[in-house]
Amino acid sequence: MIFLWCVNCSKETVKNTCDICGSETIKVDERIPVIYWCDECKIPLIKLQDMETQDTCPLCKNKISYLCVDLRPVFPEERLLLEIIKGCPLEYKDKSVWAMDNRYYIDGKTLTISKTEYQQADIDKIIKDLSEYKKLNDYKSFDKYISKFIKANSDRLSEIFNEASNFIQKTSQNYPEENVVISFSGGKDSTVTADLVMRALSNPSMVHIFGNTTLEFPTTIEYAKRYRENQPFSIFRIAKNNEQDFYSVCNDIGAPARMLRWCCTMFKTGPITRILNSLYPETDILTFYGIRKCESVSRSKYNRVEDNSESVKIQKQKVASPIFLWKDIDIWLYILGEEVDFNYAYRLGYDRVGCWCCPNNSTRAEFLSKIYMPEEYNKWHNFLIDFAKKIGKPDPEVYVDTGAWKARQGGNGVKAAQDVKIKFTNCTTEDNAKVFQLNRPVDGTFTELFIPFGKIAPELGRKLIKETIIIDMATNVPIISIQPFNQENFEYSVKIKVLNVEKPDDLL
Repeated sequence: MIFLWCVNCSKETVKNTCDICGSETIKVDERIPVIYWCDECKIPLIKLQDMETQDTCPLCKNKISYLCVDLRPVFPEERLLLEIIKGCPLEYKDKSVWAMDNRYYIDGKTLTISKTEYQQADIDKIIKDLSEYKKLNDYKSFDKYISKFIKANSDRLSEIFNEASNFIQKTSQNYPEENVVISFSGGKDSTVTADLVMRALSNPSMVHIFGNTTLEFPTTIEYAKRYRENQPFSIFRIAKNNEQDFYSVCNDIGAPARMLRWCCTMFKTGPITRILNSLYPETDILTFYGIRKCESVSRSKYNRVEDNSESVKIQKQKVASPIFLWKDIDIWLYILGEEVDFNYAYRLGYDRVGCWCCPNNSTRAEFLSKIYMPEEYNKWHNFLIDFAKKIGKPDPEVYVDTGAWKARQGGNGVKAAQDVKIKFTNCTTEDNAKVFQLNRPVDGTFTELFIPFGKIAPELGRKLIKETIIIDMATNVPIISIQPFNQENFEYSVKIKVLNVEKPDDLL
């Protein structure tokens, strides 16, 4: 199926004309840019795939050539690290350096760093060399090329700013301004989104929700503090799990893995949900966030506006992304062109920031953490090796260093998996229901654990018995009933009943 796009309404469709406004639609792919290179100016140029042939640089009028699908600037701090890895400190100091993943472009010429180079690098020597050459490093050439880059792509900057601003204004027009929220992570995408929203709505007092997972980069915490100081009129709320310690939970149930990311619900989604519930107990909200289609396969399936799908991980929201179709190079064109402050981690070479020890992080990100966060990295690395020994891995160092821990599934070898952690009895009065023993009363923290099953809808439950209903996100049909319960021999308990499901035992 070919997806089309209405520029006027910012809506995806499969029709040649928009059902809403009647405007002619265009192919979605035609709106996605590619990167060309000017060998005279030594800068990248952003061109839309549907543009008529424009094979000259707007600055020097010389011929340009295709380079790649996306790009990011390499700041002097990362450039020096690249030079040290390659054994040529400061050799590229006066050159225009850009990158995408592990591929660098030095004045338009390709230079690749392999995964093996990162894994076998002498970390102590690199740290020593960085300290030695740091005083000779500067931004003179970098600033020169960035200035040209911004000037040459000024039309692109105006286009993406105007389109995003119109999208924000139209999407939020049915919401009171106090019910519009900015999801702020401290990363480049949420930084751009926040700046766009406040400018588009001419409102410096927007509500920001910062989810501090307790596993943030130190530079992220520093940037969040600086951002808050620079936005004195904004309402800035920090969502943080102060009840659990990450390492303690890891000791009990094992480290998170790609298929076992329990940490997201416990340290991010849950705390943010509690903040939103306290701010908006009875009201639906619109949240602007920095999701981009090109970031991952799963995100490529999202819509620019979501209000009833699995992508809405936190309930009571309609979520919208003004930068949904932006590339990395668009993000940096906006940040550098509009002189927006940003997280220092990007200067060091991180292309994404989030939880610094996430199992989804790349080999390159782990390499950078060895250099710039040695204490935190060593603590996590040692924990993983001890964990590998506990679950009986014959070569724990190999298991950890090859990244095999990231693919772990289930609880094999974990002591908690062998214990009887969940005690229950069958409900004698209702079918498809069980009564589970708890170690404390049912509260919002407990019901948030059901977010992976569907949307939490307490308003549908029977208030007399404090029931909460979970509804299927695709069909809006109730599938789970949660009821605080009194059960003999259980100090605290809850009754879970499965509704409208073909195989209730499987869900139980």
